Amino acid sequence: MIILVLNSGSSSIKYQILDMESKDNHKLLAKGLVERIGLDDGIITHSVPGADKYKVNKVIANHTRGIEAVLDLLIDSTHGVLKSLKDIDAVGHRMVHGGEIFNKSRLIDSEVIKGVEACNPLAPLHNPACLLGVRAVTEALPGVPQVGVFDTSFHQTIPDYAYMYAIPYHYYKEDKIRKYGFHGTSHRYVSAKGAKFAGLDYYNSRIITCHLGNGCSITAIKNGKSIDTTMGLTPMGGVMMGTRCGTIDPSIPIYLMQKYNVSVGDMDTMLNKKSGFLGVSGVSPDMRDVEAAAAKGDEHAILALKMFRYGIIKYIGAYAAAMEGVDLMIFTGGIGENDPVTREEVSKQFAFIGVDFDADANKNVKRGEPAIVSKKNSKVMVAVVPTDEELMIATDTMEIVSASKAG
Repeated sequence: MIILVLNSGSSSIKYQILDMESKDNHKLLAKGLVERIGLDDGIITHSVPGADKYKVNKVIANHTRGIEAVLDLLIDSTHGVLKSLKDIDAVGHRMVHGGEIFNKSRLIDSEVIKGVEACNPLAPLHNPACLLGVRAVTEALPGVPQVGVFDTSFHQTIPDYAYMYAIPYHYYKEDKIRKYGFHGTSHRYVSAKGAKFAGLDYYNSRIITCHLGNGCSITAIKNGKSIDTTMGLTPMGGVMMGTRCGTIDPSIPIYLMQKYNVSVGDMDTMLNKKSGFLGVSGVSPDMRDVEAAAAKGDEHAILALKMFRYGIIKYIGAYAAAMEGVDLMIFTGGIGENDPVTREEVSKQFAFIGVDFDADANKNVKRGEPAIVSKKNSKVMVAVVPTDEELMIATDTMEIVSASKAG
């Protein structure tokens, strides 16, 4: 089954086209990125395995035109990988926020679209963009089935005492203010793959997944179900990130707004786009730049690294307590997969619960490949598992579309 995976942002579209023979047998045909939609200087980057990357500047008026540009590339005589658009069997969409409405991936129909629209207030930048992608595909590929895979759905198993906030209850009843969590597609993928790789029964194990990148979240997974996660109502909660502050005392923004007469919009920008690694270090939102500055003795960069790693340690410790132990810790995401120092600094802190970390294995992790970085007799295993959200979306899409045709 040929599946097109789309991740539509407010001004961008990420895409992959995969040939899915089965969930364990698949081939990436092409991937790319459409940027600066609606501006005069749009950019399309298209990559085919084994070929040179193709990049073109082109005005892309809206998401419909962006989808059309992607489809044109897929059947292009020089850069294409398909003979015809009829080769596309289904389209899978990354949907950011499904609220309490969606606890699993769904075949997109009018009912699903209404449900996503009902969640728009919870993700005003992301959900409308996702729906633009759905409508663009409907126009360009009429009749091709589409599936929505929700970032929040994996976390719908979190119990109420973990997802509720201690504010007046009517804000939950009327406005659905609660913890939702994000990165669910990634946490679901790496936890299942990591358990299999480590030789554990996924449905009888305690796993803590650390998705560490420009955005970071940590999830406690017990017997295959998410029971808690660090991001909350929005992706701002939890550990500090590239530009997001993570969890802070909620009085801080109130205090700053009153003292400096800061608007709600400016405060939101500061907490989401000017904090985290960037805000503390003053160097960069990129961990690699912060580590380089720290190596040169930059005190603020050193502080940012200590804060980041300490935050991860705190959440892992809390989740290990909540699950009465842990069998496997997993690192994924840009930092989790590629930063051996962070993995070591965090993992060694858990020697007291049975982590016997393998520093040599950690240093020799091959990019893009899973690896065990704890010693053979370690009571708690530690693994690096590259995430693949697009593959997870493609797998869900294949299974849902196949089931709908069979039914």
